[in-house]
Amino acid sequence: MQWFEEWFDTPYYHILYSNRDYKEAENFLNLLTDFLNLEEKSKIIDLACGKGRHSVYLNKLGYKVLGLDLSEQSINYDKQFENESLKFRVHDMRDEIESGPVDAVFNLFTSFGYFETEEEDKSVFRSVAGVLKNEGYFVLDFLNADYVKNIIVPQSSVEKENIVFNIKKHIEDDFIIKEIDFEDQGKQFHFFERVKLTSAEKILKFADEFGFELIKRWGDYQLSDFEENCSPRCINLFRVRK
Repeated sequence: MQWFEEWFDTPYYHILYSNRDYKEAENFLNLLTDFLNLEEKSKIIDLACGKGRHSVYLNKLGYKVLGLDLSEQSINYDKQFENESLKFRVHDMRDEIESGPVDAVFNLFTSFGYFETEEEDKSVFRSVAGVLKNEGYFVLDFLNADYVKNIIVPQSSVEKENIVFNIKKHIEDDFIIKEIDFEDQGKQFHFFERVKLTSAEKILKFADEFGFELIKRWGDYQLSDFEENCSPRCINLFRVRK
């Protein structure tokens, strides 16, 4: 079992990240969908949907949404939100997506870069390319590797639901490693996250190989222009090349 399969399927992952800013996410999706000018009832795949917050909101905006995630626990939670135009399914983003052609695929809030090899990274682009309509959109929202290298905080602690999470971060072989240690009910736990610091140039290279063109690159969730040294995010808007 790889680290993300174990960690993402525990309740502690969701406790640690329970402060996700829903309003920021909704504002971002409003700006993004306005920019794309997608027609009502367009089909969108939320790839690596987690507990479904983006999928649910996109559906409220009038889109037909399929949320896909590797975590069975998350998908079981998401099932409560299903309706005729919103569905959820367990899926590994490296695998071919079983779906009819869709208008857009969104991969949001750093749900890329977990894999060991470039071939695995490429498989994500391959699976997305295989499910998009002609001139369909792929939004890949990733961290800005250069920015992260400059602002890394080696050690911190955060308390959530009476659990103190002790977090250490370091960079090793172009991966940012986050070690997470805590105690709950008298038991010690250790998990880690390992995200590849993939450059904007490398992401573009992957996209080009699988038939995508870069339409726009933003540096934050307000859709400001991307600046290599100071933008916190690297939000890529790709379109299937004509």
